[in-house]
Amino acid sequence: MKFKVLIFAILITVSCANKNKKSQVAINTAKNEVVSSSDEKDINLEVYDFAGFEKFLHKKDNKIYVINFWATWCAPCIKELPYFEKLNTEYSNKNVEVILVSLDFPHLYEKKLKPFIKKKQLQSKVIALDDADMNSWIPKVDESWSGSIPATVIYKNEERKFFEKPFNYEELEAEVNKFLK
Repeated sequence: MKFKVLIFAILITVSCANKNKKSQVAINTAKNEVVSSSDEKDINLEVYDFAGFEKFLHKKDNKIYVINFWATWCAPCIKELPYFEKLNTEYSNKNVEVILVSLDFPHLYEKKLKPFIKKKQLQSKVIALDDADMNSWIPKVDESWSGSIPATVIYKNEERKFFEKPFNYEELEAEVNKFLK
């Protein structure tokens, strides 16, 4: 299990280089807490540990869920975010919901994540997953997931597909359309 954490850390470091200095601001992120600050008053960020977040992976309401795991320090993740936003806009009337799950570090929520959400005007639901026990929750998302990001789960009821890769819009749309048939 410790080996998986090491691989996860290496994959994230290799696949998504952090070019910015880390913030020294620490915030308290209890389970299911909504975090907001005076600078970003209009941004409510839902923060979950995996136990609180897991419900988003198993809804059975005939809706198609597109759940993307990303971080602000991951260049391929940032590049594909507009495609998820476009999908959210164009498919909202087709019973499709996009959820963007940030794996940013908790001490960066106020200084980096929330300003990023505001600057990019993200309209999809954004959740921060704050659970350091990656060994336990990564295989619960998908057994094949190595832990690298971007990663995406698309599901409807019991039908589910997992992707450990970046998307362009055409690829993303094609995968979602498979669930509409």
